[in-house]
Amino acid sequence: MAHSVRLFTSLRYDAALYSVPDEFTEHAGWNFNHRSPLYMLDYHRDRMLRAATHWGWTAAIEALQGDAGLARLMGLVEPVASTKPSPRRVKILVAKDGQLSCETGPTLPTSLQNLFPARLPPPGASHVEGDPLKEPTYDVLPDSAQTVRSEYTHFKTTERSVYDGARSRVSIQLTDLKEVLLVNNTDGSVMEGSMTTPYFWRNGRWVTPPVPNTFSWEAGSGGQDGTSRRWALLWGLAVEEVVSGDSLVDGEECWISNGVRGFCCGRLRLGL
Repeated sequence: MAHSVRLFTSLRYDAALYSVPDEFTEHAGWNFNHRSPLYMLDYHRDRMLRAATHWGWTAAIEALQGDAGLARLMGLVEPVASTKPSPRRVKILVAKDGQLSCETGPTLPTSLQNLFPARLPPPGASHVEGDPLKEPTYDVLPDSAQTVRSEYTHFKTTERSVYDGARSRVSIQLTDLKEVLLVNNTDGSVMEGSMTTPYFWRNGRWVTPPVPNTFSWEAGSGGQDGTSRRWALLWGLAVEEVVSGDSLVDGEECWISNGVRGFCCGRLRLGL
């Protein structure tokens, strides 16, 4: 691995998250147990720590692990993000030598229900209390090319060429209400979105492409174990299942999620 490559994660800084302990049950996880403006901070730390452990980055492991690691991340982010209007997108970067840095930028407002939904409503279902809002709805397109899995598709790093290529092929900018699905070159299954985890309605339940606990050249879809994905599986919003690219239907309703925008409704567009 090139020394210039860094690990990173992107999360939401949102003052509205301070109210989570008063308004939500324990399914809000980190944000239920901590009055924090940082969305699922513990899961973001965990994903970077798994990557640092995989590559044997001793200094990075020491910077991230334990309660001290979480405190270190809070101390890094909050003084920077709190000086800007909320909500913010925060990118935390970790170098091999353990150096931490962060970058922030604006992000779209969203409801707490979209950050901690009680369920992902089935396609066409009537809205009930606790459901995430379906607006805005994202256009979700499969990539026209196929992607080779690697450590850089399993772990989130600054080596983003396959994701940048997929986004370029469908002309996505950072703020567009649009996402592209990476497709595995070995079996044509969906790996993940370029910046999100996708969920598809199959056999009466929401499913998301499988990801093994450790990097594998054979097991799973080849995509990443995202933070919001981990949360959705833990609380039973979805289960893991291979999703064939051939099973995608134009106009099909889906959901996508990430650590900045939470859970967003999507609609497949195969003809764009």
